[in-house]
Amino acid sequence: MKNIQDSILDAQKAIPNITPEPPGLKPESSAHDLKARLEWGEPALTIIDVRARTVFNQGHILGAMPMPKEQVVELLKQSVNPVRDIYLYGETDEETAQVAAQLRAAGFVNVAELRGGFEAWKKVAGPTEGSQEAQAVPGPEAYNLFSNLANHKKTQEAQV
Repeated sequence: MKNIQDSILDAQKAIPNITPEPPGLKPESSAHDLKARLEWGEPALTIIDVRARTVFNQGHILGAMPMPKEQVVELLKQSVNPVRDIYLYGETDEETAQVAAQLRAAGFVNVAELRGGFEAWKKVAGPTEGSQEAQAVPGPEAYNLFSNLANHKKTQEAQV
């Protein structure tokens, strides 16, 4: 007959580990991937916006840092650890990929290209700031939790 301690160990082995883990960095990340990390409360990442400064000022991801694409490698080398998780977005996915390749070539190992950029971020209702964003009037469903959850599921299935 098994003793109680052996029974507990057997039960622990039979139950899968269901402890949730924060989503990790992917080289090509969706707006959902970044939003999930931020909602998880993971502060160990940097968001870089390489669009023109005037465009950045109109609207950008909350907390994003503006950096000219021509200087981003130099500026990040001075201020960011090369193993830090970096999420990067530009005007287009192609521009984002080009700048990400430059960062990787310069020794940055955890660079994620935010696919769809700022527009994809807005589609998943990520927090934004900027002069135009401050003037945007929220829609009638902006504070409806059930509507927001349904929209989140719909856009996640569409892989925005």
